[in-house]
Amino acid sequence: MATVTTKETGWSRQRDISPHPVPLFERIAVVLFVGTPIAAGLALIPFVWGWGLGWTDVAIFAVLYPLNAIGITVGYHRHFTHGSFKAKRWLRVVLAILGGQALEGSVVRWVADHRRHHKFADREGDPHSPWEYGSGLVGLTKGLYHAHMGWLMGKDRTSRSRYVPDLLADPDIRFLSLNPVYGLIVLSNFLVPLAIGGLITQSWHGALTAMFWGGFIKLLVGQHVTFSINSICHVFGKEDFKTRDRSRNVWWLAIPSLGESWHNLHHADPTSARHGVLKGQIDISARVIWLFEKAGWAWDVRWPDESRLATRRVS
Repeated sequence: MATVTTKETGWSRQRDISPHPVPLFERIAVVLFVGTPIAAGLALIPFVWGWGLGWTDVAIFAVLYPLNAIGITVGYHRHFTHGSFKAKRWLRVVLAILGGQALEGSVVRWVADHRRHHKFADREGDPHSPWEYGSGLVGLTKGLYHAHMGWLMGKDRTSRSRYVPDLLADPDIRFLSLNPVYGLIVLSNFLVPLAIGGLITQSWHGALTAMFWGGFIKLLVGQHVTFSINSICHVFGKEDFKTRDRSRNVWWLAIPSLGESWHNLHHADPTSARHGVLKGQIDISARVIWLFEKAGWAWDVRWPDESRLATRRVS
C-alpha cells in the first residue's frame, strides 16, 4: 500500500493513495459539481433559440471548439508538455496560438504547471489535486473546487526556469508567451467569431451572437472540460493501469475532451501520444497526431508500446 506523509496543513495526515471505491455520496457530489453548469447551459437554449442563437452560431461553435481543444490537447499537452511527437515550426506556432485562445494561460505557464502536476501528482506540491483537503463530503467538495479552478486564483506560481527551460529557449514560444502577445491571442478568441458571424449574416446582431456562442460559451465549455480532467479524473472512474496517484479513466468525458479523459493511462505512460489504448477508447487527439504524422508535419511520434503497457496493466 502506497502512502504519503506530509507536514503541510492541507496534507497533514498519512493518505492511502492505492485504489479504493469512492463512496456513493462523494460520486453524487462530483456529478452535481460537473453536471449543474452543463445542464444550466442546455436549459438556456430553448429560451434564446431564434433571437439569441441560430444555426450560424451553432456552426461557428462546432468549428472553433475542436480547433481550440486541439490546441490544448495536442499542442499544449501532448506536444509541448510531454514531447509525444516532434513538429514543424509552423505547426508548433499554430498549436500554441490555438491553445492560447482557450484562455487557460500562455503555453509557457500551462506547461510549467502541468509538468509540476506530474512530478507531484496527488501529493504535496501538486498544484491542483482534488485530495488536498482529504476525503468526505466537505473535504472532497473543497478539493474539487480547488482542483477545478480554485488553484488558478492562488498566489503560488510554478517556476518557469525550473520546469520549462526548453520552451524558454525557443524564441517562437517565448514570444507567444509574452503578456502583450498573449493578450492579442486572447482578444482573437472573441474577434474571430465576431468577424465570421458578421460576414455570414451581414448584421451586427449576427456578429454579436456569434461572438457570444463562439467566444464566451465556447470558453465556458472548453475550460470546464479541461478543468474536469484535473478534478473529476482524479476522483472516480476506472483504473486499468498501475500508477502512484489517483488518476482514473472517465468514459463520458472522452468525446468533449478529445481523448484526454483516458487519464489513467496518461499517468502510467505520460509521453504516449495515445491515451485511449484499450478497445473502445476513442481518442480524437491521437487521431489528429496520426494525421499530422501522415502529412509529414509530425515525426518521432511516441505511440504506445504493447509490451510496456502489459507490465502496467492492473491484474
